[in-house]
Amino acid sequence: MVGSAIVRALERGGVKAVCRSRSELDLARQDEVEEFFATENPDQVFMAAARVGGIQANNEFPADFIAENLLIQTNIITSAFKAGVKRLLFLGSSCIYPKFADQPMREEALLTGPLEPTNEPYAIAKIAGIKMCESYRRQYGCDFRSLMPTNLYGPNDNFDAVTSHVLPALLRRFHEASARGTDRVTVWGSGRPKREFLHVDDLAVACVHFMGLPAEQFWSAVDARCAHVNIGTGTDISIADLARLIARITQFEGAIGFDSSKPDGTPRKLLDVSRATSMGWSATIDLQSGIESVYQWMLEEGPLV
Repeated sequence: MVGSAIVRALERGGVKAVCRSRSELDLARQDEVEEFFATENPDQVFMAAARVGGIQANNEFPADFIAENLLIQTNIITSAFKAGVKRLLFLGSSCIYPKFADQPMREEALLTGPLEPTNEPYAIAKIAGIKMCESYRRQYGCDFRSLMPTNLYGPNDNFDAVTSHVLPALLRRFHEASARGTDRVTVWGSGRPKREFLHVDDLAVACVHFMGLPAEQFWSAVDARCAHVNIGTGTDISIADLARLIARITQFEGAIGFDSSKPDGTPRKLLDVSRATSMGWSATIDLQSGIESVYQWMLEEGPLV
């Protein structure tokens, strides 16, 4: 999802994107990654690849989440350094922040408290990636930058019932319930947690924007102790209200229930995006129109076709 959106944004700007599919390049294998960098010799690297998933997937596959993400990012960052890549952009996740961090979460909140247990392995891997980029800059002067996007959605998302994040999972469930005439959909958790959602095309624009900033401008705007930038909308919505919004978009007319025996995860995750806006970027796609466009994509080109 993220990689394809970045490619679209780059191509709109006339930039050649060098890509490989998973079948062509295993990023968990150091030898394959090093060979790729030696062959292609890229000027810049947008690092969007990761093993991702929602609460259920994180609960069931914690070893896979920490191991695969550590391997992928370590191989890419070290290979980029060895190949003399001029600029690299690492994409993290808002789950890097403590479970009970003050809201909205500022970049300085990193490593100030315990993480949310349900996705701690994934979060630790992402924190390691941030610190690798910071460390390569401190020791070698590498222009390796980090962005921390909030919860993402968009075309080419994962809509699997087990491994997907909450928004695509709900979109598919409510569509199927509407199509079948089901009279009730039960949502995991209490519905009270609040989440922030960003359309992937907004993130792609942010990636191109922040990679394009001159080094002096980017590094003068960040704190050396937390040299990353939050990327989000600055607004959030409860899971219950999200479910109601998706029900309206998919024309589901039945009842919505909530299973409080299932974990909620972090009570609230809202990013402070003041650093990003001060550096010239802000989101432009509102949640309702964004979900409507993704639903249309699902119907015409996505997993429902």
